[in-house]
Amino acid sequence: MMWRASLLLLLLLLRHGAQGKPSPDAGPHGQGRVHQAAPLSDAPHDDSHGNFQYDHEAFLGREVAKEFDQLTPEESQARLGRIVDRMDRAGDGDGWVSLAELRAWIAHTQQRHIRDSVSAAWDTYDTDRDGRVGWEELRNATYGHYAPGEEFHDVEDAETYKKMLARDERRFRVADQDGDSMATREELTAFLHPEEFPHMRDIVIAETLEDLDRNKDGYVQVEEYIADLYSAEPGEEEPAWVQTERQQFRDFRDLNKDGHLDGSEVGHWVLPPAQDQPLVEANHLLHESDMDKDGRLSKAEILGNWNMFVGSQATNYGEDLTRHHDEL
Repeated sequence: MMWRASLLLLLLLLRHGAQGKPSPDAGPHGQGRVHQAAPLSDAPHDDSHGNFQYDHEAFLGREVAKEFDQLTPEESQARLGRIVDRMDRAGDGDGWVSLAELRAWIAHTQQRHIRDSVSAAWDTYDTDRDGRVGWEELRNATYGHYAPGEEFHDVEDAETYKKMLARDERRFRVADQDGDSMATREELTAFLHPEEFPHMRDIVIAETLEDLDRNKDGYVQVEEYIADLYSAEPGEEEPAWVQTERQQFRDFRDLNKDGHLDGSEVGHWVLPPAQDQPLVEANHLLHESDMDKDGRLSKAEILGNWNMFVGSQATNYGEDLTRHHDEL
């Protein structure tokens, strides 16, 4: 589940280019705060039965894997050859595909949806078309143009909007690593998807604490944690699932058992440690394709095992037969 997006990203998703300010109430609650990496594929990892769909989706991404399934074997191998060249060029260009280059490619394909959302934001917010998004551009397009000292004079809840603006500016400053107030594409990606960047971890934690810490003591108490999930009606009995959440807080969220969550515990909750899935898959593909066991892959080795990396009309037909046989 994805971490709460910035107010800007929510605006992009909800208003589709229409004018207007983001809602102060925008954003998911509760478990929507937790960022866990999605699996590389929902297909079973079942190479032993000749079903390489998991590997195809991991290596290509799900949508591109579907495209390859419509290609002839010759077309599929030709496109794979071009991908091999691209992987090597993106690395050290030595004519071989290393484990690191293979892992980087898989991670790249799995982040295609992130790049698409950033491209949509880029086209909207790079208003002067100079190839960068300045804080002023982003602020004005999101919140409107105001003269200094007159911010939000025309809305009822001006203080709330001022807090929203300050929060987005703070996140922008952290994402803007060179401090020039102009976001490159990578820096805008960090602003819109902070959960994907280690240097944004502290801002994700800070924003979560601010959202939940109602008494402003610097911690998340169990009642504050529950209040983010559930608001009881007068006289209503607390549901069983809320009681379960209280137990989850005590057993799994409050790691040092002091009765509340500090910043470290909030980070462990909303950005839990995760297995490096692209590295696991890269190791698997390397192990299965490295015929001379030198710890790297030549183009010939990858093309020699092409049907594990990518699909085609032929492999798609074969996998359908395998699934049919297993069902029988």
